[in-house]
Amino acid sequence: MKIAFFDTDNYEKEYFVKHLKSCGELSFFPNPVSEVEVEKLKDHQIFSGFVYSKFPKDLIAKFPTLKLISTQSTGYDHIDIEYCKQNNIQVCNVPEYGSSTVAEHAFALILALAKNLPKSIERVKEGVFSPEGLTGIDLKGKTLGVVGTGKIGVNVIKIAKGFGMTVIAYDPFPKKDLEKFLGFNYQSLETVLINSDIVTLHCPYSEKTKHLINSANIGLLKPHCLIINTARGALIETQALYNALIENKIGGAGLDVLEEEGFLQEERELLCKGTTCKENVVTAYQNNVLLKLQDVIVTPHNAFNSKEALERILATTVDNILAFQSGHPINSVLQ
Repeated sequence: MKIAFFDTDNYEKEYFVKHLKSCGELSFFPNPVSEVEVEKLKDHQIFSGFVYSKFPKDLIAKFPTLKLISTQSTGYDHIDIEYCKQNNIQVCNVPEYGSSTVAEHAFALILALAKNLPKSIERVKEGVFSPEGLTGIDLKGKTLGVVGTGKIGVNVIKIAKGFGMTVIAYDPFPKKDLEKFLGFNYQSLETVLINSDIVTLHCPYSEKTKHLINSANIGLLKPHCLIINTARGALIETQALYNALIENKIGGAGLDVLEEEGFLQEERELLCKGTTCKENVVTAYQNNVLLKLQDVIVTPHNAFNSKEALERILATTVDNILAFQSGHPINSVLQ
């Protein structure tokens, strides 16, 4: 078989060559699939890349020999799943690689906000050692609202219990046995927003979860509430978050993801080629304004990025490809 890897650096290339060299002809490209010449890929059976490689229907249709897309991510909304189903193209993901990694990052954001770490660090760099105005809060005794109780959300709950926090959670598919075992309570989304001192989001993006936090419900949060998002940027309506922050209706935000963040990464392209979507421009501007606000911490979609998590991604991708070649696919996302 011919296997093409996208978004690949030298370390990843060495790993795949070591573990898959006997599986066929391997091709490596540092760029997303959309930036690779179609002629170089036409006779390949397997594609693998991270979320930067988008696979819409029109692109997939150019590769009649394609049999497997093995995405090196948990999410797969960058792939046209329905088209793959209709054309007998298997799609596999990495269902578990960073649940503890992302949960730890979420708490890093919580602690940074709760203890005023960015302000404190900046002040000391300026040569000022006064703690005046830097009073933080304890996590012990606070109520954490966890939206989404998948593997990442569960790890967040475990960490929160270690801090002595009360945990309430919202999930459209509650796990009642887990609720009793970990000692938290499921509530409606509205109740979670009203009663939490900190709200952290750990649910996938879909049309149903787009703008889950929005102008209609963000006002339910307590004035001191912190909101954390290490999931998908579009779970929060950017304008609603911005308004709540500048009007002091919430206490702060820790964001590892931003709405339209993919577009934000391509601002240079906007300058060179113009834009096709006014909404994207507005959101990109709002994101840039968010970066400058006090009590807002933004990290560059880095929650998954630990040495251990990256190794798990590569190992699972190898397993996915080997299993597919053996005729027994694993980690399929096709239902």
